[in-house]
Amino acid sequence: MSDALPITAADVKVPEVNAPDAALPKAGNRALKKFLASKAAIFGGLVVLVFVAVAILAPLIATDDPLKTSFLTIRKAPSLANYFGTDELGRDVFSRMAFGARASLLAGVVSVAIAVIVGVPLGILAGFFGGWTDMAISRVADALLSIPFLILAIALAAFLGPSLTNAMIAIGFSQTPIFIRLARAQTLSVKSEDYVEGAEAIGLPNRWILIRYIFPNILPPLIVQATLTIATAIIAEASLSFLGLGQQPPDPSWGSMLNTAKNYMGQAPWMSIFPGIAIFLLVLGFNLLGDGLRDALDPRQS
Repeated sequence: MSDALPITAADVKVPEVNAPDAALPKAGNRALKKFLASKAAIFGGLVVLVFVAVAILAPLIATDDPLKTSFLTIRKAPSLANYFGTDELGRDVFSRMAFGARASLLAGVVSVAIAVIVGVPLGILAGFFGGWTDMAISRVADALLSIPFLILAIALAAFLGPSLTNAMIAIGFSQTPIFIRLARAQTLSVKSEDYVEGAEAIGLPNRWILIRYIFPNILPPLIVQATLTIATAIIAEASLSFLGLGQQPPDPSWGSMLNTAKNYMGQAPWMSIFPGIAIFLLVLGFNLLGDGLRDALDPRQS
């Protein structure tokens, strides 16, 4: 007979399955310090905040009604009365740009939100379950990615009809494959980590693994991509409005303002200069902000 003592349930230690939660506050502080150390990222963030403030406070800072016409002040040069001059109908360009910032920011944020809400869950499912699920989702995403982004957005906007809402839907749907591919790739990477394999080994439900372990660990690259994609969406909205498929006149939009201004480049160049500068600065701000977030959230960066 063996002298070994019997093993009881108390002697069996179940390994704890845990993502590195204890390191999250420290990692967050490190990322914040890296972000604040980047002058370009700070500049980009300030530019974005300025445009957000202009969009929110447009009724307060606008010097005139953006829809008010005046045939006595047609194509007047910038002055103290009209900071950015007036357009072909005598409307104040500064006021129209302030309210037009709402359309650009709304289109950028809402369209990216649509792409994230639709694309990220599909990408996670494709990466986590694999097999036919991965094949079906990935092939659809590849097919959409084979079409140039702006061409797809224009086609969808033309099909849905010209309006800002339809333009946002078209841009969001056109950007969805980007987030499907990114979420899938990040899920495949995180899925092979020890804490995820341990969670599967002890029989945790798939939904718990996806919510508790997969999604939090793929969030940083998604945030970076979303920030950078907002810049692309703003350009797309301006392009659609320029073509008459976005914000409809007389409601102000930077793209539609450029469309009108192209006919008066010689007589009233300010009609195109100021909307063009606004689009450039806002897109630059989001790109610098996205680059700063990417460097701050990348654990490989020291």
